[in-house]
Amino acid sequence: MVQKTRRPAAPDKSASATAGTPKRRGRPRAYEPEIALGKALDLFRTEGFAATSLDDLSAATGMNRPSLYGAFGDKRELYIKSYQRYRADARAAMSDVFRDELPIRQRLERIFAVALDIYLSGDAGPRGCFTVMTAASEAVSDPEIRAMVLEGLSELDKAFTACFSLAKQNGELPPTADPQVLAMLASATIHTIAIRARARMPRKQLEAIVKGAIDVMVGAASI
Repeated sequence: MVQKTRRPAAPDKSASATAGTPKRRGRPRAYEPEIALGKALDLFRTEGFAATSLDDLSAATGMNRPSLYGAFGDKRELYIKSYQRYRADARAAMSDVFRDELPIRQRLERIFAVALDIYLSGDAGPRGCFTVMTAASEAVSDPEIRAMVLEGLSELDKAFTACFSLAKQNGELPPTADPQVLAMLASATIHTIAIRARARMPRKQLEAIVKGAIDVMVGAASI
């Protein structure tokens, strides 16, 4: 009897194709870290840390939980990255106006106008300042966030101090004017308009507060 030779079975193309194709995991095709981080920032800035859930973040960024963890870490890490992004954006928006060597009154008017543009922005209403509205609350119990908040406040004080120091050198302020004290008053004005902007105070009223503060810092200081 002649034994038939069995031909080897043809390879299963579908199986080999499946085996050779890496499984898609985690991130969607349209995933872009900076866009996703911006959406997370908007959510944290509006809702704060405690009121923002991972499901909220997933819906806002279009990323599932494994993708969020893989890209940014846990919720706290994503919050910190969002705060860092906010500070970088705010620094970029304000740096040019702080560098403009205008007369002190005009300089302050421009700085506060840019600040109001930032605080009053938001599709769902004014969002105020990330530092004042949410990070300051988290700073109470989180040393890392507290250090970031204090660093941000110090940066703002130093930037204003440089403005008032130059004005004093140029004779716009009297010899007795203290640039550091005036800087803290300017920073305090920044913080109060941020809070009032979040409370939806009209821009005209906020501008009136700014004008009064500038009168005190520049007008009264020069008497």
